[in-house]
Amino acid sequence: MSNGLLHQQKMPKLIVAAAFDRGEDGELFPVYGPAEQQSEERAVRVAKSLATKHAGVIAWSREANPAIGEYGPPTTLFQAGEVPEME
Repeated sequence: MSNGLLHQQKMPKLIVAAAFDRGEDGELFPVYGPAEQQSEERAVRVAKSLATKHAGVIAWSREANPAIGEYGPPTTLFQAGEVPEME
């Protein structure tokens, strides 16, 4: 019975906010995070608060099970300015 319940449960989400600035060489580098957040709403609030201070910010989430190395595709929750390509 518990085996069936495990298959119906959603994977936990990894929710992250990050901010970037440009170095003298013009390359973006992280100045905040990526920092895990407790909710998608909090990640968006954090990213919005950082947006006026940095070259770019992003908040994103993805289903994740780090224990076994499973990660779903990232979903952008909020983005402003310039951010590096997500892998």
